[in-house]
Amino acid sequence: MNTLIFRAVAPLLTAVMLVFSVFVLLRGHNEPGGGFIGGLIAASALAIYGMAMGAEAARHALRVHPIAVAGFGLALAGLAGMLSLAFDLPFMTGLWAMFEIDRVEVAISTPMVFDIGVYLVVFGTIAAVALALEADEGAG
Repeated sequence: MNTLIFRAVAPLLTAVMLVFSVFVLLRGHNEPGGGFIGGLIAASALAIYGMAMGAEAARHALRVHPIAVAGFGLALAGLAGMLSLAFDLPFMTGLWAMFEIDRVEVAISTPMVFDIGVYLVVFGTIAAVALALEADEGAG
């Protein structure tokens, strides 16, 4: 699928989908959504960009190998789960920290960090598969 309209719209659609995926990730603690669905939306955005511009252009736009993103996400999710053990609490117990930055209160929680890790794992894995399939498309 290499039409002029698709190539013109794909970058805009990709940007909108990536912003929406972050929205779904961050609202997932209180409403439907979360890291898994957000990661699928982000990987779909990269796949659309890859279909329009080519797999190499999508890899270049990503700048990091998708499997490295998945590995970092796995480490982040594991760290979020293990952090509770340092406070002598059961594994995966939720912890919250409050910070004040420029008189604005910011809360960071281990469930949110775990969800971000899941987002990165799903995005990296599905993006790697999609880019591999797109690269093999012209071989047949």
